Amino acid sequence: MENILQIDQVSRHDAFYHQENLHPLVSIINFEGTYPEVYASRMTFGFYAVYLKDVRCGDIKYGRDTYDYQDRTLVFVAPGQVINVSIDQDYKPQGFALLFHPDLIRGTPLGKHMDDYTFFSYESRDALHLSEKERKIVLDCFDKIRYELEQGTDKHSKTLISANIELFLNYCVRFYDRQFITRSEVNKSNIERFENLLNAYFRSEKPQTIGLPAVNYCAEQLHLSPNYFGDMVKKETGKTASEYIQLKIMDLAKERILDVNRSISEIAYELGFKYPAHFTRAFKKSTGITPNDYRSIN
Repeated sequence: MENILQIDQVSRHDAFYHQENLHPLVSIINFEGTYPEVYASRMTFGFYAVYLKDVRCGDIKYGRDTYDYQDRTLVFVAPGQVINVSIDQDYKPQGFALLFHPDLIRGTPLGKHMDDYTFFSYESRDALHLSEKERKIVLDCFDKIRYELEQGTDKHSKTLISANIELFLNYCVRFYDRQFITRSEVNKSNIERFENLLNAYFRSEKPQTIGLPAVNYCAEQLHLSPNYFGDMVKKETGKTASEYIQLKIMDLAKERILDVNRSISEIAYELGFKYPAHFTRAFKKSTGITPNDYRSIN
């Protein structure tokens, strides 16, 4: 297997593209006219990276899935993620990048809720597609960060830079919300596929062999990253993916409990619970009564 190029420092990434580094922990890069030190097809970073691609310049993939870069696309990469890049022969980098090390935001308001920006765990196929107006807002945020970098470091730098990164990321939250809305028909179709997936799962032997369906399993079957899948389900249904699955299990449990020819233990195993006691606790937490009480009442 080909070696993975690991770049742990922002300053090393700047040097990789022959760019002047203005701050060891954060950088804004304009790729026009730049060329990488080497053409690496597999890379991983020790920092956060956000790429604004203005033209198609090659394919990037996470695992088996490939995404063709198109105009005005934002892709988010978290520290430690491995990306695979297939470079075109006429490759000419264009676009922009924001790079920032976790040490930059440590102890800042942004650092305390960085995990809220779940799109850093989306996959490339879940990239954010921008309108021209949104692209201008992104570049304006990049300009503000670049301005601070050009002022040199003082006691205000960390606060102002991290605040501007947070502003940019909050705009991205808004833009993703817009993308979820504009793709509502696609998302509704995915919810239907999710429902059909669960129905098929519980008609099969998988509960007995695999156990209860996990969010990651469902996302993989629907060819979505787990975080994107979870955010989509939440926005479409008002429930988390775990809650949706749990409600499905409880609905099936209620139906099966009414069949007096099945014992509670049999139903528990049929649904994928490892132990009947776990099923009883889950059912009581959901309904307020035990499976036996539900059977008696109904």
